[in-house]
Amino acid sequence: MIAETICVGEELLCGQTQNTHAGYIAAHLAELGIVQRHQDVVGDDAGQLAECLRAALTRADLVILCGGLGPTYDDITKEIACEVMGLPLRLYPEIWERIQGIFAAGGKLAPPENIKQAMFPDSCIVLPNKHGTAPGCILEVGGKIAICLPGPPRELEPMFEASVLPYLRERSGGYFHTRVLHVFGMGESDVAHRLTDLFARQNGVRVAPYVKTGEVTLRVTANCKDATEGEALLAPVIAEIRSILGDIVYSDCDMGLPEVCHALLLERGLTLATAESCTGGLLCSAFVDMPGSSAYMLGGTIPYSNAAKVCMLGVSEDTIREHGAVSAQCAQEMAEGMRARSGADLALATTGIAGPGGGTATKPVGLVYIALASENNTQVKELRLRYDRAKNRELSVLHALDMLRRAMH
Repeated sequence: MIAETICVGEELLCGQTQNTHAGYIAAHLAELGIVQRHQDVVGDDAGQLAECLRAALTRADLVILCGGLGPTYDDITKEIACEVMGLPLRLYPEIWERIQGIFAAGGKLAPPENIKQAMFPDSCIVLPNKHGTAPGCILEVGGKIAICLPGPPRELEPMFEASVLPYLRERSGGYFHTRVLHVFGMGESDVAHRLTDLFARQNGVRVAPYVKTGEVTLRVTANCKDATEGEALLAPVIAEIRSILGDIVYSDCDMGLPEVCHALLLERGLTLATAESCTGGLLCSAFVDMPGSSAYMLGGTIPYSNAAKVCMLGVSEDTIREHGAVSAQCAQEMAEGMRARSGADLALATTGIAGPGGGTATKPVGLVYIALASENNTQVKELRLRYDRAKNRELSVLHALDMLRRAMH
């Protein structure tokens, strides 16, 4: 099966919004053995979108369109797709009732413009949207398939995984079983070098590396008849990867560092508190974003100033005067102070110079200290990061999470 992706929206063309859909969909199509030869981005222009879709349907069996399913005048994707494929639209009353119910739950009436989101052809497959008002749809005409998906990632990705993947899996001519390994603490080139022999002799199992912020993921995929056979094929390859890379492989079931730490804290029955200076709440947020974190998360503070570190956490004024707020000694006292005041089993603290200003010759931008206090000891880690403010803070959080997960293993 040959596929193409068309992402729709002026915000993508002008750089206002990053196009994350192309890579997300490409990775999933590759897992299914579906070949993708073109990706396009087009604005909210009916003529251009129709021209782009017609061309795509001459080259591909499957075209996935992302975005443009909203209620406004410039949301035209579904309408153009149906026009190009010769499929008239009609109102689906049950879908319109659902949309009205969503607004009613918020104490509002559904605007009349939203009725277009309940219009579909008779012959299509409607894809439920559990996170918004815009359902997607699958259109099939003359052996050609067009799939229309909403633009927001929080709507598109659950819809794709719940409805589109099963549909495509039935038509892809094979079953592809995948496990995703996460690696933290080594760059992509070093990971690839260590796994060179494994990459070279892939027989029936494909290992593909991908880079994310601060980490590398390894997608391990087998073409097989079912999940049981797939697991049997993948198990020895995953075991070999773990043997080669060691404990920098922190997950083999597509869990990120926050999820791994979340699971370990629940499993161990431990409590946690955070004290954040340079990360400013990002670390605490990584936990409270996950349902169930109230079982272990006791609280967090943001003692950004020197005075706050002294007042809120009991950091010694002598420590700040002699070593500075950005120091191993200060990070240690922050973590120990937070642990003592919160009563948590574990406490994480961060202090550093995120940038772009504030650095000196001895304490440059990107210098960060992370401390983890437990009942038995306090570990302190020094980082020398060389990125912009946002990435320095994000990487600091990942290093803190990695310290935590290692301490609980």
